[in-house]
Amino acid sequence: MKGIAVLGSTGSIGANGLEIARRFPDRFSVKAITAKSSVELLAEQIIEFRPEVAAVYDEERAAALGRLLPRGSKTELLYGAEGYRAAATLDSVKSVLTAVVGAAGLEPTLAAIDAGKEIALANKETLVMAGEIVMTRAAEKGVKILPVDSEHSAIFQCLAGQNRKDLEKILLTASGGPFRNRDITKFSDIRPEDALNHPTWQMGPKITIDSATLMNKGLEVIEASHLFGVTPDRIEVVVHPQSIVHSMVAYKDGSVIAQLGIPDMKGAIAYGLSWPERLPLPEHRLDPFHHDNLTFERPDLEKFQCLALAFAAIRTGGTMPAVLNAANEIAVAAFLDQRISFPRIPALIKETMEAHTPDISPDLDAIIAADSWARNRVDEALRKD
Repeated sequence: MKGIAVLGSTGSIGANGLEIARRFPDRFSVKAITAKSSVELLAEQIIEFRPEVAAVYDEERAAALGRLLPRGSKTELLYGAEGYRAAATLDSVKSVLTAVVGAAGLEPTLAAIDAGKEIALANKETLVMAGEIVMTRAAEKGVKILPVDSEHSAIFQCLAGQNRKDLEKILLTASGGPFRNRDITKFSDIRPEDALNHPTWQMGPKITIDSATLMNKGLEVIEASHLFGVTPDRIEVVVHPQSIVHSMVAYKDGSVIAQLGIPDMKGAIAYGLSWPERLPLPEHRLDPFHHDNLTFERPDLEKFQCLALAFAAIRTGGTMPAVLNAANEIAVAAFLDQRISFPRIPALIKETMEAHTPDISPDLDAIIAADSWARNRVDEALRKD
């Protein structure tokens, strides 16, 4: 039985991870779970799974969580950065599903790596911010990082059994989001509720907005570069609205290997937790006769400037991807709060990147400092808007 920790258990990925544990109680035992603020749902999860440890954002939320639990609960309640690290490094945990959103995933993931835990990685910002540091440390510790994003899981599967020297390029698919066919002159009319209406995937609000701007794909480009050890010029984004081909790998002999499946995260999560085995998931059946019109197109970088900005950030390297990510997090939050327009998201990110002097060989402190600088700068710009 594999002990697992689910960091971000109340979000979409985390909840699906717990669903896998629920379906396979003979395979997985949930030892630790964390959330930022959804204490009601977290309390329900604690009552069901009885983890050894649960952690939330702060002491106030920990107290509120405690009041929701039955008398005699044996789950230790923790909070803050120390609580998240404790959950990620618990002795009884073998695999850590990192499903938190944003930069908050970096430090507990590094702590889990230092503790020798296997990482099922859904938090792309960990590699966006500090990919070289994370991958180097994982190699030093002999830790396997298994991708849980559907696209990176697909690439991982397409590379299995192949000689990496034969790889020509990675073809990273994107749905194109809800505004693929909208005229750019009408982008200013986009409301948060429009952007949250994704055509194929059910995700949390921040990731859904990132999918609408194509920043999510840009972050995935950076993640793929680190995860698979390829330069950005060997990663091509392909818009595939049906979301059936999850990604492809092209080889030097002209062969292209693709991984296909219905658009449901459970498959990638289950594979990340059970690798190298596959778990029986009865709903994961692709009927090719119902998908006879698979289309592919190039992304429009004029309409979706966030994708171009992400490529620019990874080509610059150093602290620039961390600045890109931090600026995006603040800008997306402002859009969701209806403080800025949809086109203002890439504009704020671009302004912040242009104002940043990157440290090309940063340590972790420099990356965290760049992240903080970018957040403050976007906050300052928002006050002036």
